[in-house]
Amino acid sequence: MISPCTLVCSIDLKTGYCFGCGRTRDEIAAWMDYTDSERRALMEALSARLETVERKPRRETRRQRLALRQTRERDTA
Repeated sequence: MISPCTLVCSIDLKTGYCFGCGRTRDEIAAWMDYTDSERRALMEALSARLETVERKPRRETRRQRLALRQTRERDTA
């Protein structure tokens, strides 16, 4: 199952979006009930939402570390 979660679970009080993934509390809670097409449609909107949050997460997320590690491994292979 696809998920935009970055393990940075904190809600921006101004927009109501999670700083890590861009979903609202209700969307996070209902994620398991969504169909694959509903999840994909929501995921397409998340990057634009994240541009509207007041501050960005200050720490590197686990997902970012894994992606960086995979890129480095691929480049050295």
